[in-house]
Amino acid sequence: MKFGPTPVDLAVGGVVAHAVRRGGLVIKKGVVLTPDHAKALREAGVTEIVVAIIEPDDLDENEAAGQLARAVAGRCVAVEGAFTGRANLFAEDAGLLLVDRAAVDAANMVDEAVTVATLAPMKKVSVGEMIGTVKIIPFAVPGRLIAEASASAPGAISLAPFRSMKVGVISTVLPGLKPSVIDKTLEALVERLQGLAHSTLHHDVRVPHEIRALEQALRHCAGGRGVDLIVVFGASAITDRRDVVPAAIEGAGGRIEHLGMPVDPGNLLLIGEIAGLPVVGAPGCARSPKENGFDWVLQRLSAGLQVTRHDIQSMGVGGLLMEIFSRPQPRSPAVHANHPQIAAVVLAAGHSTRLGRNKLLERVGGKPVVRHVVEAALASRAGPAIVVLGHQAHEVAMALVGLDVTLVENPDHASGMASSLRTGIGAVPDTSAAALVLLGDMPLVSAAIINRLVDNYAGEALADGIVPVADGRRANPVLLSRALFEAVADLEGDTGARGLLARPGARIVEVSVDDEAVLVDVDTEEALAQARALSSR
Repeated sequence: MKFGPTPVDLAVGGVVAHAVRRGGLVIKKGVVLTPDHAKALREAGVTEIVVAIIEPDDLDENEAAGQLARAVAGRCVAVEGAFTGRANLFAEDAGLLLVDRAAVDAANMVDEAVTVATLAPMKKVSVGEMIGTVKIIPFAVPGRLIAEASASAPGAISLAPFRSMKVGVISTVLPGLKPSVIDKTLEALVERLQGLAHSTLHHDVRVPHEIRALEQALRHCAGGRGVDLIVVFGASAITDRRDVVPAAIEGAGGRIEHLGMPVDPGNLLLIGEIAGLPVVGAPGCARSPKENGFDWVLQRLSAGLQVTRHDIQSMGVGGLLMEIFSRPQPRSPAVHANHPQIAAVVLAAGHSTRLGRNKLLERVGGKPVVRHVVEAALASRAGPAIVVLGHQAHEVAMALVGLDVTLVENPDHASGMASSLRTGIGAVPDTSAAALVLLGDMPLVSAAIINRLVDNYAGEALADGIVPVADGRRANPVLLSRALFEAVADLEGDTGARGLLARPGARIVEVSVDDEAVLVDVDTEEALAQARALSSR
């Protein structure tokens, strides 16, 4: 590939490296220069332009990214169409991410023009989650480099899908151990299993904390109960290979693979087997629903992976899970004492008539569009978060599973945005001084942008509304004070919150935002492609 300043007449067919703006003429970066472009440039007085000229042996950035992404994609991995030199990889199932680290390193070392990035190996991922990306740095690369990188990392990124397991549980009992403790332990286990391909608790027995009693229970469970895994919750922690739980496993004809693990919480975990059936001696922390080393082992077994001594001993890096002083602040930030409470209202009820399918469920950066918006609201200083549903309400609600939001349905959603705004404002708590109204189809709006609007409202006690301004245009989201709530009832059709801010006499504060995110919605195929490209930067 040739790259650099080139006379306009010789640049035709080249890829524009930097946007050109001269008077009313605009030629964007990445455009292939045409004879008409060259003519317009000459007329504007431009004689030279920086372009990349692709040579016969080169692959353009998108073809190169797509080829390499398809090469590194293994089992249960889907490749999205390449755009701006990037091809993203997504999980086709829920499971554990498997990465051949040496192969990925080898691909990255072929040339600086070629990059492959992934999530951490053994990360638990959901269906549709983005797990890796291939990015080609220049506009084109020699085809031989892509061939070499592809050959060095075939199938290097794959997924081990979770499979449904039947789990047998044996709990040992000592005087003073309340039955309610065991009950809560089993509740925590069932919750874990439900998140792993809906595995089930198939066998539950409680025996004295004695070697012989536990040995018999293990023989019975392994010998004909039809389980895929045995978990032992000991009434007392396992402190030695000669302790009750390991001694009972060996007495039942099994063996101990490893005792202890470099994960905290989870240090006192035991892994063994009886007649090929895995047996886990759970650490005390496994009684809690909080993440610990037991989760890591349970996930691997659910994904059909063998857990060996070496696997356990390799978990130390990243294995410090306990809450420590240096850990980041909690996920749900506390509202500053001087800030009024401002609810977040996400409008997610529309029919997406321009796109022709539900734009809120389209994926950007591995997540549904609407989930990006709601997660940004939850990460901001606005709250509580209220989501207004309408068209395909169930599907949109499923895209938000696990998020701390209030869902309200607008039965009149077909009439336009105004009815959804009325529904959302009607659900705002009386304790909220204002509502931040977000459109569910703007996935690039960040918590930082939301916080700027919230902070400006906190400093403008008399403001009726706060609106972001980018490139001289009012944009979204917008913040409405409670003083405007009654006026929402007068809106009709597709008039939204910005209609209120245009009313005569409204005291509006404009906040300059140097971020095109406030201008990008996904109403069209072109806008959706733009959002995907910007999200991958």
